[in-house]
Amino acid sequence: MNLTKPVMLFAAAAAAAILAGAPALAQAPYPNQRLNWTIAFGPGGGNDIMSRTLISILEKYKFYPQTIVAENRPGGSGAKGWGFLFSQKGDPYHISTTSGSFITTPLQANTPWQPASFTPVALLASDDMLLVVNKNSKIRSLKEFVAAAKAKPPSIGGIGAVNIDFIVPKLVSEKAGFTFNYVSFNKQGELITALLSSSLDAAMSNPGEVMGLLQSGDMRALAFSGKSTPKALGDVPTFAELGYDIGIALPRGLVLPPDVPKEAQQWWIDTMKKVVQTPEWKAYIDKQLLTENVLYGEDFRAFLTKTQGVFADILRKSGSIK
Repeated sequence: MNLTKPVMLFAAAAAAAILAGAPALAQAPYPNQRLNWTIAFGPGGGNDIMSRTLISILEKYKFYPQTIVAENRPGGSGAKGWGFLFSQKGDPYHISTTSGSFITTPLQANTPWQPASFTPVALLASDDMLLVVNKNSKIRSLKEFVAAAKAKPPSIGGIGAVNIDFIVPKLVSEKAGFTFNYVSFNKQGELITALLSSSLDAAMSNPGEVMGLLQSGDMRALAFSGKSTPKALGDVPTFAELGYDIGIALPRGLVLPPDVPKEAQQWWIDTMKKVVQTPEWKAYIDKQLLTENVLYGEDFRAFLTKTQGVFADILRKSGSIK
């Protein structure tokens, strides 16, 4: 009996079945795998708080149907964490939040990525800064701080090497006519410890990260970089009110690796539109004293490119980068 023809027919049928099933496998609905969430700084800082807030909302409302695993990857003013995300090209199961270092780190380090290299999901808020001293400091106002700084360059701490934490005091020092020593930290806890132990004269911090210490009296705020002072900060003046108009803020957003499928990007855009409507997100904005500032997809990419240009101009003029 000649089995060649039946075998060939079976093989052809099997191949057709495989090919017919291939699109179904390739088009499995996103998301259907574990999500790996990279936090580019250590625990306790603004980037960490935002990431874990978003994760808790996604889990509470079951917006993301699979497991979410967060991992802190601090180092190099965010370069380590975002470098890892960049290496996951095309993989929609990796994600990360942005901060000021996301824009400034590539300006002063030889990173293989730029802010616009990633797949943009959304800008969600802007974060302004406070200049703070510890409770034992004799300085009680920005005027006193400037006078003391002119007599002796202060040490000012912040998160990231060339970040908005550095840019704000740099702009103030240029206008006021003093110099300072900037001390960079990767972890908020280490920055706070250094200030409270008087290893630093002052620090730049996001309001939400030090609100408890301000309320307890362990820290004192001298000035706020936003356009107007949030009610929770009481009578803390803005830099602008004191003659130092800063005009820049830290972008809090969400990005995927480069070259992920458009469907995954759109899924995240649609999901974040739900997230920002939740009471938990609105409570986070209020508690962290953020300014809600929402842009999606390519509008967010354009914002990142424009903002990096502004930051680069400031840093070049100050001699901080070439």
